[in-house]
Amino acid sequence: MKTYRDFDNYLKNFPDDKGYFGEYGGMILPPELVPAFEEITQAYLEICHNARFINELRRIRKEFQGRPTPVYHCERLSSLLGKCQIYLKREDLNHTGAHKLNHCMGEGLLAKFLGKKKLIAETGAGQHGVALATAAAYFGLECDIYMGEVDIKKQYPNVVRMKMLGANVIPATHGLKTLKEAVDAAFEGYLKEYDDAIYCIGSAVGPHPFPMMVRDFQSVIGIEAKEQFKDMTGILPDIVCAAVGGGSNSIGMFEAFLSEPVDIVGVEPLGIGNGIGEHAASMKFGKKGILHGFESMLLQDENGEPLPVYSIASGLDYPSVGPEHAYLSDCGRIKYETVSDEEAIQAFFLLSRYEGIIPAIESSHALAYAIKHAQNQNSGSILVNLSGRGDKDIDFVYEKYGTGEQFLEEFTNQ
Repeated sequence: MKTYRDFDNYLKNFPDDKGYFGEYGGMILPPELVPAFEEITQAYLEICHNARFINELRRIRKEFQGRPTPVYHCERLSSLLGKCQIYLKREDLNHTGAHKLNHCMGEGLLAKFLGKKKLIAETGAGQHGVALATAAAYFGLECDIYMGEVDIKKQYPNVVRMKMLGANVIPATHGLKTLKEAVDAAFEGYLKEYDDAIYCIGSAVGPHPFPMMVRDFQSVIGIEAKEQFKDMTGILPDIVCAAVGGGSNSIGMFEAFLSEPVDIVGVEPLGIGNGIGEHAASMKFGKKGILHGFESMLLQDENGEPLPVYSIASGLDYPSVGPEHAYLSDCGRIKYETVSDEEAIQAFFLLSRYEGIIPAIESSHALAYAIKHAQNQNSGSILVNLSGRGDKDIDFVYEKYGTGEQFLEEFTNQ
């Protein structure tokens, strides 16, 4: 088992030159796609050390995205729960309402560097799709977004936003018609036009170099948060936590804290139970397998085929997880816990009512873990990555749960 002391030179060693984090990762692709991904790899390795690229990305983050996003102390919620203090890294205040723009603007810059004309991507909750459509509009590129039919209905406000930004939203109509199927369809679309397009994967998953690229672009979250928390309190938090689906917001939050003496917790969606098709907790219930061009923990059947998954959060219902998360779990640096739909929705309403912040359902999973932790502690602090805002979820939540009075009453009666 590794501790924080083992991570001083981590970024220099992971991933290796083949894109592996230990035994997870890689570039497992049809032969015709290998040159395209090798082109992306070489271009990224060139520009990630290019001062002009770095300065342009910093300018975009400051002037267009509104970075840095703040760290916020939830005083009323913390007082309700006890003495442990909850803090939020407010990625919901990033332009477009979530953390996704952090890597989409970087991928858009990379596409311009490569002379591509189109951005292609999948989306679940729609936040990645909105962010990529935003990047395409900013850089003057075409944009195709693949989205499961189920998620199109569930996240309709984001579908409208994508279309208003000029993106072509393409329904994925096979299988469960959610995130995994959207990734399948996006890969098929990319196969047909990779000469003129770049596939901008929406999380820290997929073939090398995307887990590395997305991590690097998202690491601004943790870098900012660590400095901001120290400025506010003079110390580091006891725990840092974030929701984990594919793993982009969480790996971006965690990276800066790996070499620090803090506990790190990733929170997976337990959905409505432990059975097949009732959750999307690939770290808890999965085993090593291959999906969408990389090796990682995978919810799979006896033939290695992905199992059906479910989460109330459309951005978390993916049957695998980023390979870096799998490695960091194996070596013991990060602990992965689960939160149910009901716990996430209760957290959604508690933050809304006690702090005036309506969170994304995805982010509510991390918040639910923080709430449970705070109730059992007499001191300390926990820093949560609030990865997105809940505008996209309001219609769905109101239709299913109303204004949350039952959840608030249940909580106060505990």
